[in-house]
Amino acid sequence: MTEDDLTTVRVDQFLTHPPRKVWRALTEPDLLAQWLMPGDFRLEVGHRYTMRAQAMPATGFSGIVQAEVLAFEPERMLRIGWRDADPDSPGRADWTITWTLQPEGRGTRLFLVHEGFDPDSPIQQRARTIMGGGWRSMAMRRLDEVLHRLEPR
Repeated sequence: MTEDDLTTVRVDQFLTHPPRKVWRALTEPDLLAQWLMPGDFRLEVGHRYTMRAQAMPATGFSGIVQAEVLAFEPERMLRIGWRDADPDSPGRADWTITWTLQPEGRGTRLFLVHEGFDPDSPIQQRARTIMGGGWRSMAMRRLDEVLHRLEPR
């Protein structure tokens, strides 16, 4: 995460799994629930769905995300709109998360761009810091664990 871009979290992670397998973990609801959050995801542009997690008052997060599939290219890119379900949430989350998969050797280079943080909002900047750390450590570790358990197709 570069400190000069206060609007974005960027993650660059190499995974020792082929893009097809990583794509499954990003787009199959039962797999998403294992490493990110449970929800009624469907790979269809315009599909709106809800995900639930633990509320984080320090970041203004209510614990309920209203998401929307904005765009995708199979096994290459997935873009999701991500808003806090509570319109009165002090964090006022209204973000875009883009996953890009790039084949690399026998694995996949996975890029995450989480953008839309307000640089003038202390609570959004706290969320950016916490989420940046969470994406890099907990989320990537849990994603890798799911991929290791996943049988190839």
